[in-house]
Amino acid sequence: MNQERVAGLIRELLIELGEDPDREGLAKTPMRVAKAYEFLTSGYRKNIDDIINNAIFESQSNNMIISRDIEVYSLCEHHMLPFFGRCHIGYVAKDKVIGLSKLARIVDFYARRLQVQERLTSEIAHEVRRHTKAVGVGVVIECRHLCSMMRGVEKQNSVMTTSTVLGSFREEAVTREEFLSLINRDVRH
Repeated sequence: MNQERVAGLIRELLIELGEDPDREGLAKTPMRVAKAYEFLTSGYRKNIDDIINNAIFESQSNNMIISRDIEVYSLCEHHMLPFFGRCHIGYVAKDKVIGLSKLARIVDFYARRLQVQERLTSEIAHEVRRHTKAVGVGVVIECRHLCSMMRGVEKQNSVMTTSTVLGSFREEAVTREEFLSLINRDVRH
C-alpha cells in the first residue's frame, strides 16, 4: 500500500468534508489514517501459508478442539466502518491439529480486510479445514456493527451472529450440539 498516496486522498476527503487539513488537530491526520488503514487491511498483503508456518502437528486422537472468544475487529465493506466481537472455532481432528495461536491468526488474516461477517465466518471455517483436514469444523462469530449502531437504523444493542458448519458439524446433530453447548458455557473461575 502506498501510504503517501492514501494520505493525499485522506487530505482531499477532509477538504470535501469542509475541514481544514492544515489546522493543528488535523495536520498529521492523513498519514495517521493511512497507517491505520495499512494495518486494518493487512490481510490483503499477507500469505496464509506464511502465517500458519507449518504449525500443523500429528495427533492420535479425534477430540473436539475449541478456541472460544477470539477477538474480531474488521471493517464492513459497505461503509468501511468497524465491526467487532468474538469468534468461536471448533474442529474434530482427524490426525492433525493446528497450533492454538494459528486459529487467532487465521481470524486476523481474514478480518483485516474489507469484509462482510457472513463471508468472514465461511473463510475462517474453510481455512481451518484446509490446513487440518478435520472431520468437521464449526465457526460462530458474534459482532456489533457500527454501520447499524451509529448510522442507519441506529440500534445500539444489536448483535449479529453467523455460523458455518462443515463436515461432521453439519452432518451430525450431536456433534453440532456439543460444539454449540461448549461455546455457550459461561466459564468463570
